[in-house]
Amino acid sequence: QVQLVESGGGLVQAGGSLTLSCVASGRTLTSEAMGWFRQGPGKEREVVGALWWSGGSPRYADSVKGRFTISRDNAKNTIYLQMNSLRPADTAVYWCALRSPWYGINWDDHNSYDYWGQGTQVTVSS
Repeated sequence: QVQLVESGGGLVQAGGSLTLSCVASGRTLTSEAMGWFRQGPGKEREVVGALWWSGGSPRYADSVKGRFTISRDNAKNTIYLQMNSLRPADTAVYWCALRSPWYGINWDDHNSYDYWGQGTQVTVSS
């Protein structure tokens, strides 16, 4: 069983930065895909981006390209979401999610993921 724990959310002013972390426990990650999703007030859950633990470039939603960066630390079984130039529209609960193995994944579909963290709130003030 995999457990995902996010951290790093909080309140930030528009234009500021935050970094979210997601630690995966219960297995050593090798062939997984991990994604970040968010849901803002009155909005549907949407993908932020995803990466594949075996390598390759992360994928991003158009709304965050150039502002957000997903990275990983293999030794710590951790992925990060570096968020820059934050906007009030980025206010949401953010989740990390994992699919194991990654084969057949639709990276931007939350139904493709098997495990989810508890979520962390990000609030961007104007």
